[in-house]
Amino acid sequence: MTGPRAVGAALVLLGALAGCGSDGPSRSTSGDPGPTTAVRSTEPASPASPTGSSAAATERPEGRRIITADSEYGAMLYDAGGQPIYLFTAEPGGRPACYDACADDWPPVLTTGAPRAAAGVRAELLGTTRRTDGSTQVTYAGHPLYHYAHEGSYEVLCHDVEEYGGTWWVVRPDGTPAPA
Repeated sequence: MTGPRAVGAALVLLGALAGCGSDGPSRSTSGDPGPTTAVRSTEPASPASPTGSSAAATERPEGRRIITADSEYGAMLYDAGGQPIYLFTAEPGGRPACYDACADDWPPVLTTGAPRAAAGVRAELLGTTRRTDGSTQVTYAGHPLYHYAHEGSYEVLCHDVEEYGGTWWVVRPDGTPAPA
């Protein structure tokens, strides 16, 4: 590819890389979002009525599905749409600390039901924690999980990046950060 299209593509890539590599201000709230909760992740069952239809009043919302796939860092976690998943080292104790501008760049992995484990994901490591806005964030091995806002599906641009007062690491299926 040459000409204006090549220049445009290069500028988009540079913009994305510059965003995840810059050290923006750390923004967090002082409110305690509540405890991290471990949940056993299984496919939620829809109770059936005697006629075989689902009983809407007793259905539970389906939680975010977490999968594994290969990357240049080995097998790692993604959401079902292929968005890479990261943990943030500035969150001791499993409490979310990424809010405001941080959460704009690093959106939390949210769920409305119990998170679900696909093959290769250890269901016993999945859990949730409450954010200060009342939403529910997925955790893995006690770490709140995030995406990078400027990546495409299966595109890992920001592993081992210092930003917002901590380091962002992709997560391996055993719950540890992938090596740099």
